[in-house]
Amino acid sequence: MSMKPMPGTPAPALSLPLAGGGTYDLAAQAPGAATMVIFYRGLHCPVCEGYLGKVAAAAPAFAEKGMPIVLVSMDPEDRAVKAKADWGLGDLPVAYGLTEAQARAWGLYVTNSIKEAETDVFCEPGTFWVKPDGSLYLIDIASMPFARPDLDILLGRVAAIGNGYPARGTRAG
Repeated sequence: MSMKPMPGTPAPALSLPLAGGGTYDLAAQAPGAATMVIFYRGLHCPVCEGYLGKVAAAAPAFAEKGMPIVLVSMDPEDRAVKAKADWGLGDLPVAYGLTEAQARAWGLYVTNSIKEAETDVFCEPGTFWVKPDGSLYLIDIASMPFARPDLDILLGRVAAIGNGYPARGTRAG
């Protein structure tokens, strides 16, 4: 049974190694508006490459609005390092080694490989905004590689957090 994260509740823990060295710890972040956590399928995914290229190009505009970005996958270190370099992800932190249990805690869909280029198991895409207090604000989880939120729309809505617009979808079923 999968868990479904709820807006307004604490984000699951996220502490992982980074491509290029160091560790990313979500709890240690202090964003102005929120941290955008983007889970991607892995090095094998050409759709991820294209989308994350757009994320890298938009990252300075998000940072100006107080929203740093971290990219996360279940890939091992060598594949995360290659994705960061080959995809031109610049200074964006690329965390790797997400476990299946961690992916499920975030409510992500998990997929078994169907091609040799894929890792045996990987998560499908997800985008989350985590407020400075550690609570989930925006949750967008996909079951297919081509379902991703529009970055221009997201960028235009960062101010909603500071304007007091509440997290939506908080009514538990």
